[in-house]
Amino acid sequence: MDLYLIRHTSVDVPAGYSYGQTDVPLRETFEAEAATVKEELNKIAADKVYTSPLSRCVRLATYCGFEDAWKDDRIKELNFGSWEMKSWDEVSNHPHSEAWFKDWVHVPTPGGESFKDQYNRVASFLDEIRSCNDNTVFIFAHGGVLACAQVYAGIYEMSEAFKHLPSYGEIIKLTL
Repeated sequence: MDLYLIRHTSVDVPAGYSYGQTDVPLRETFEAEAATVKEELNKIAADKVYTSPLSRCVRLATYCGFEDAWKDDRIKELNFGSWEMKSWDEVSNHPHSEAWFKDWVHVPTPGGESFKDQYNRVASFLDEIRSCNDNTVFIFAHGGVLACAQVYAGIYEMSEAFKHLPSYGEIIKLTL
């Protein structure tokens, strides 16, 4: 199975904020960024298309011609809990931040999840779609989801995942 993991285009959120599962708007450059993604995807025939239900992914999938893409909550971004839409400066002052920064793989954010929690839900999704007979699958998702998928494919160790975050609008091909 060939998986094409597509990260949403750039978001209209100030740099240095954790927006995770918050449904944030996209930048005014959306159409130009999306056109580049669409041009690349038009070269490939997908058997099945999935998207995170968050609007930044649904909008890109729709722009690329996949308005009927299957929505799945398991491919949402990391849930930052009470840290959603907080600056990293604010997060750094939280009493729980030291533990999380030391071990974000296993320690969940307050009211949210750890990277391992996110990985487990993404792995569950990937296990399920691997059991289908689809040869080529598109997945419109988030940087954290793409990182999880690369860990799942054995490309990176979990502790290295966020050192290799894809750019906005980037397409990564994995063969499972």
